[in-house]
Amino acid sequence: MNANLTIKTFAQNIKTMGVGGLQQTYTLRKFTPKDLERVMYINRVCLPENYGDYFFMDLYNRFPETFIVAEGNGEIVGYVMCRIELGLSNFGFGGFIKKGHIVSIAVMPEHRRRGIGQALVTKALEGMRLYNAKQAFLEVRVSNMPAISLYKKLGFKVTRTIHGYYSDGEDAYVMSREL
Repeated sequence: MNANLTIKTFAQNIKTMGVGGLQQTYTLRKFTPKDLERVMYINRVCLPENYGDYFFMDLYNRFPETFIVAEGNGEIVGYVMCRIELGLSNFGFGGFIKKGHIVSIAVMPEHRRRGIGQALVTKALEGMRLYNAKQAFLEVRVSNMPAISLYKKLGFKVTRTIHGYYSDGEDAYVMSREL
């Protein structure tokens, strides 16, 4: 598949209201290796769970349709990266299925609450369908109410709790939805 063709048919603009009521346009597109440094920076700024460059590149190489970045004014301001796994249904039926796992999503603090996170997840879910995933899931801190609210708005439901999931001991909800 020609990556440039995919990116061109894939790019999407989001218009949001910025500071002072000015409209801001963000573009969603697939991650490329030149984006690595900025995506790793966003990961370090926004999340306590950080990954090495090899981890980002492995997910990009294996699942490029689900590694999406959001750009505003020519700068990457957010990303989502996923992988496709084979496992038991998160809803207790259906046996082994392909599931899309949202591994990491982050939006720079000054760009939050503008629909970027929602757009990133929505585009990642579309990418998961290209890999024939039947369900999507993610882990989220039980204290992260803004994210939980967003995921519920996108059709995710809490399917279980993992006690002590995060390195600081906080629990995580596993949130899942059908594709």
